[in-house]
Amino acid sequence: MSAGLSPAAPGPGGSAARPTTAQIEAVLRQAFAPTRLEVQDDSHLHAGHAGAREGGHYTVRIRSARFAGLNRVARHRLVYHALGDWMPRGIHALAVDADVPAPD
Repeated sequence: MSAGLSPAAPGPGGSAARPTTAQIEAVLRQAFAPTRLEVQDDSHLHAGHAGAREGGHYTVRIRSARFAGLNRVARHRLVYHALGDWMPRGIHALAVDADVPAPD
């Protein structure tokens, strides 16, 4: 991963900061070489929610050949793993739609 894009890169105060959608996209593009990738920041929909202080709320839609032969849980685990240290600190909630590309 490039400097500044690693989910382990510390944010202000030495902890993993809330990532931007561009940072999430960069990490997922590097990890999966997706044919389709959308990252949406849904944090504004959760303003006032206790978890909103713990991190952002995001939706990820991703299509990658890397998911071939994997069930939904395994695909989600790969996405969570790719986002590393952001999961417990910078990302509070993540909705994932991960699948293989549609056949031609």
